Amino acid sequence: MLPWKRVLRPLAALLLTAAVAAVPAATAHASDTAAPSRGWNDFSCKPSAAHPRPVVLVHGTLGNSIDNWLSLAPYLKDRGYCVYSLDYGRLTGVPLFHGLGPIDKSAEQLSAYVDTVLAATGAAEADLVGHSQGGMMPRYYLKFLGGADKVNALVGIAPDNHGTDLDGLTHLLPYFPGAEALIKATTPGLADQITGSAFLTKLNAGGDTVPGVHYTVLATRYDEVVTPWRNQYLNGSDVRNVLLQDLCPLDLSEHVAIGLFDRIAFHEVANALDPAHATATTCASAFS
Repeated sequence: MLPWKRVLRPLAALLLTAAVAAVPAATAHASDTAAPSRGWNDFSCKPSAAHPRPVVLVHGTLGNSIDNWLSLAPYLKDRGYCVYSLDYGRLTGVPLFHGLGPIDKSAEQLSAYVDTVLAATGAAEADLVGHSQGGMMPRYYLKFLGGADKVNALVGIAPDNHGTDLDGLTHLLPYFPGAEALIKATTPGLADQITGSAFLTKLNAGGDTVPGVHYTVLATRYDEVVTPWRNQYLNGSDVRNVLLQDLCPLDLSEHVAIGLFDRIAFHEVANALDPAHATATTCASAFS
């Protein structure tokens, strides 16, 4: 092994450990196979007339179907939705932390899961809510895998729709020969999210959106993972881009918090899922 590879492997492990450490400690107690205990992923649930579409939650990079949604899933369940979540992008030998596999393959896993949810609920369409990669990856499903016929709305919470430069860190990759190739080989889901990647180039070619799907993007100016934060926004005729600080200047949520426990963001998710009954989102929504 070349000397630089000896350096890069522990460096990659250190970066992964640091990223994992950013997840709140409460998430460390869930097992890889544990079933949610607060009412979601109930395949006997039948959508109501008020909420006729099941909601599929799509976790972010290094997330999973339980930990990412310990707050949002019950929030939606308590409001009468049939709520489901999946694990995708697993790497062999890596438990709990998912979303690291090739994103196009993860989109195929989402496609199969949506079909399962629709068959179980009898619904014609689902709504998708995703955090980080989970808000961007479904766009591949919608654009290339027939998902637009099965999905009414996609709500992205801090999605990296146009990639990330990790505050400029990705610009340093050319100075480490072989570093980018190593990332692609070991964690392709990370490589796919770098601004300018072949995956993102394909995803965004010809337009960000597809007809028939309603898009909402919820962003925070304090995002330290998807940078610059405006990379989260989409362009299209049926897109609503929302900066949380425009709704509540006191909202200091960064990339993790906006998806895990920000009830101001959750209120906007509920509005996007049921726009006919939307109510104004303000700082007071944190207590709703």
